[in-house]
Amino acid sequence: MARRAGVSPDAIRYYERLGLVEPACRSSGGYRLFSPAVHERLTFIRKGQALGLTLEEVREVLELSDTGTAPCRQVRETLAQRLEEVDRRLGDLRALRRTLVSALRRAEPREDGPGICGIIENAKTRTTNEEEA
Repeated sequence: MARRAGVSPDAIRYYERLGLVEPACRSSGGYRLFSPAVHERLTFIRKGQALGLTLEEVREVLELSDTGTAPCRQVRETLAQRLEEVDRRLGDLRALRRTLVSALRRAEPREDGPGICGIIENAKTRTTNEEEA
């Protein structure tokens, strides 16, 4: 089942402990036996995570679905929030990139001298107002 669903056996056991998939039955030889629905659920979990959902968010979606409620509105809202977070992080990364490029341009080729490291000591830091913006 793990191989078919593209997850590790440990992941399946973890999902069982979290209540994301039904615990497996055991064969007389001790092998774990799963219903076909578990494969669909594992695939859904993996796809949800690929979209940036946490396992808790995936659990909420599955619980809504299990009660007969269509979860797509909640998924849409969660994905919209995640997109805003990603955009914020991208902005932070762009600002960090500008800072790094600037520091490297100002860096003197000489490595020795007073202090610990002139590259860091001469780096410009963002002000509190810039951080809040």
